Amino acid sequence: MKIVFLDTSTLGSDISLDKFSEFGEVVTYEVTAPDQTLQRVKDAHIVVTNKVVIDKEIMEQSAIKLICIAATGMNNVDLEYAKKTGVEVKNVAGYSTASVVQLTFAFALHFVQKISFYDTYVKEKNWERSPIFTNLDMPFYELENKTWGIIGLGTIGKKVANIAEAFGCNVNYYSTSGANYNTNYNSLSLEELLSTSDIISIHSPLNDTTYNMINKTNLKLIKEGGILLNLGRGGIINEQDLANEIDSREIYCGIDVVSKEPIEVQNPLNYIQHKERIVITPHIAWASIESRNRLVDGIYNNIKKYVS
Repeated sequence: MKIVFLDTSTLGSDISLDKFSEFGEVVTYEVTAPDQTLQRVKDAHIVVTNKVVIDKEIMEQSAIKLICIAATGMNNVDLEYAKKTGVEVKNVAGYSTASVVQLTFAFALHFVQKISFYDTYVKEKNWERSPIFTNLDMPFYELENKTWGIIGLGTIGKKVANIAEAFGCNVNYYSTSGANYNTNYNSLSLEELLSTSDIISIHSPLNDTTYNMINKTNLKLIKEGGILLNLGRGGIINEQDLANEIDSREIYCGIDVVSKEPIEVQNPLNYIQHKERIVITPHIAWASIESRNRLVDGIYNNIKKYVS
């Protein structure tokens, strides 16, 4: 049996794939371009892909029996054709919850605590020259008694809610599907949630309902000094509208996902003048060491079940 990994660079060089050799021949590629995919998978029985597209044409010209997606999202595989032809498709769910939640609070605390300002203050030797023991030039506040609004109260959103409550926050949520009725927290309209929250975090999928959901018509509802965090998907926030809003008044934003990844040179977020108001990370929320090991374990278990 031949197993082909198409984009191991998305798993990280620190994660071992040695255990997969028990199933047969293992071939790994760090990156695979679209015009290389067919040649690399045509005689493979099992293909592991994170973002490399496996479409109808690839499947009908190859020997693929099982596609393992190294992620939760399955939009890079033609699921309809796979089902029709008996090709099994398996993803891995739930492996990254703790990692995504952790970055959510890292973003929030970065802005709340003004860490960058005070770190720079010390590193630039200003503390050494101070006549007093402290510095209060950049006031910061506590999370306790602040209002945290969550867009998308799924598994990740619920975990964020639990931790926000532990900090003493008042938690509300907006259901993007309209079908989530959680009695532990207040359900608000999107407009009410944006206008009443001190911190807003997005944990919803990208679909027809959520595409461009946050834009110039409702960004203006966010409080002065409010914090907006996107740990969901790029495309949920209109990036040009967000850039304009950040440069026009004091709101803060933590972004881990953008509409086109890797980020394009012309992305308006790259040209924000008030750079202290935004932090952008390169889609790393899912990618703690523990999370990536859980992901690989999930892939291994999917293959093991298939083989047995």
